[in-house]
Amino acid sequence: MGLAKRIIPCLDVKDGETVKGTNFVNLRSAGDPVELGKAYSDQGADELVFLDITASFEGRKTFTEMVTKVAETLNIPFTVGGGINELKDVERLLYAGADKVSINSAAIRHPELIDEIATRFGSQVCVVAIDARNDNDGWHCYLKGGRERTERRLLEWAHEAQERGAGEILFTSMNHDGTKNGYANETLRQLSDNLSIPIIASGGAGCREHFRDVFTIGHADAALAASVFHFGEIPVRELKQYLKDEGINVRL
Repeated sequence: MGLAKRIIPCLDVKDGETVKGTNFVNLRSAGDPVELGKAYSDQGADELVFLDITASFEGRKTFTEMVTKVAETLNIPFTVGGGINELKDVERLLYAGADKVSINSAAIRHPELIDEIATRFGSQVCVVAIDARNDNDGWHCYLKGGRERTERRLLEWAHEAQERGAGEILFTSMNHDGTKNGYANETLRQLSDNLSIPIIASGGAGCREHFRDVFTIGHADAALAASVFHFGEIPVRELKQYLKDEGINVRL
């Protein structure tokens, strides 16, 4: 059966509340992050991801306090990302109670940060998040929450991140984000088949079958989603039972 596949709700946090958008824009409120985190933990989610999308210093302070509150209510691992640019940011969040950190823009700008985190804290702490879009000339990585295109290619950058010590790749397809039309399964399969570290799929979940397909077609190790969980469209426990019935190894 291999390792159990993981279901991971993702909370984008802005000014102390959870928000969700489509294709990285049009944000709307989705509730209190501490309450949502505890609810997902109680429902049987395998892990949680919290992303701080507020860039100001005050936002950092508010977010760190929230991480501490979340850590006190959870009994599952949780990953924190957003605004991590140096080792002291990693230390701050791990000290606040996070189990892993997710780095994105900073990793592309300063790839040696991956090496530093892996050396200091271990590869298991370092999740490299990649926001990529399939443009006319192929998959390109984007910075600043999807606002700035780079010349880094998805597969090449994911491979470099692995070689530098990343423990996991969190790949979000900007083309699929918030559309609820399914994950980027063909591209996920390429990533999974070419890398030896786990691949977390993000962007496009809209129904239970999309989760089945991301594991069977996309070969993903974990599936991350936001709005279908936040707005109660797919309860986590029901989703995992469905996947089990479909022959997918999940923890119930």
